[in-house]
Amino acid sequence: MRNKWYGEGFKLGVLGGGQLGRMLIQSAINYDVHVYVMDGNESAPCSRFAYEFTKGDIQSYDDVLQFGADKDVLTVEIEHINVDALEALEKQGVKVYPQPHVLRIIQDKGKQKMFYKKHNIPTASFELINNANELSNYANQLPLIQKMRTGGYDGKGVQVLNSSDDLAKSFDAPSLLETKIDFKKELSVIVARNEKGEIKSFPVVECEFNEKLNLVEFLFSPANISMELENKAKLIAEDVIQKLEMTGLLAVELFLTQDNQLLVNEVAPRTHNSGHHTIECNKTSQFEQHLRAIIGLPLGSTAFEIPGVMVNLLGEQGFNGSAYYQGLEQVIEEEGVYVHLYGKEQTKPYRKMGHVTVTNQELEAAKAKARRLQDVIKVISSQE
Repeated sequence: MRNKWYGEGFKLGVLGGGQLGRMLIQSAINYDVHVYVMDGNESAPCSRFAYEFTKGDIQSYDDVLQFGADKDVLTVEIEHINVDALEALEKQGVKVYPQPHVLRIIQDKGKQKMFYKKHNIPTASFELINNANELSNYANQLPLIQKMRTGGYDGKGVQVLNSSDDLAKSFDAPSLLETKIDFKKELSVIVARNEKGEIKSFPVVECEFNEKLNLVEFLFSPANISMELENKAKLIAEDVIQKLEMTGLLAVELFLTQDNQLLVNEVAPRTHNSGHHTIECNKTSQFEQHLRAIIGLPLGSTAFEIPGVMVNLLGEQGFNGSAYYQGLEQVIEEEGVYVHLYGKEQTKPYRKMGHVTVTNQELEAAKAKARRLQDVIKVISSQE
């Protein structure tokens, strides 16, 4: 008989206490899995819902080592963590998923791209530079996308260099220079792999980005692509997680070029913004799937229950302070509308405060309603 993965005696540790961990806990409760969380913020979204919450620095070797020492399985909800400590814990017998070798690759965008090149995974051509001075060697290749190799997230640490005038604003840090792709769609595939090597992909998601913020604002599934491209995107995602030999959930972001080629942009080794709709739209949510993968359970069905659209709730520009959700009651009166608030007490411009999923058997109807509701619900600050 295998070791019990539920109830007392089994400890699942999560490094990071944000909304991704909070939604993972919601799935874990259904399986009576006790989730222990560490985060540096005592009022993090997970703090009130974890079986046990520890205040600690996820980038500190000592804090991560101490937190993880008595856990059966350790996972992450953000990849910017101390990998040295995870490697030490793995040697002590703690199951760390995704594995430290995967996190090392993904933490460094340069290593990511070199991994794709080595394993014949389609991606945009690239160069690696050490500092801003080396950019002059590539001035004749503009426009380029410059990405800092480490530290960037949610659009930070990424910029477009369209002309020589932009070189003055370039990052003076080890960076990745990518050819600027003329793409017609940005797609995402959420794929999972468990300890036994079973792999399942969710249907492809089509993303609409806020170009000003460089982050996902609106997404829908099924994507508006052919079945041939749907299958090809899933195969690429499955190839990536297989070649990484990763256990857990992987979000694979793809560009669809003007000539219908699929190129891997980046990956995230965790539950992801582009998978939130699966809570309502699929037989198994991305959070339950990640849980199943890392504790050694069979993966769940990824089939559709209903098409849907997901809209991020971002803090409105010009508002800082205690969060107030203007129009919230009007939104939840609507049929097929599901609101998820992340429990962040303070709002600030463009902070992710929650999301809304809109479902409908007719995807175009769901899109129309989602666009309308974007103008109804606003995250502002309450008046004291």
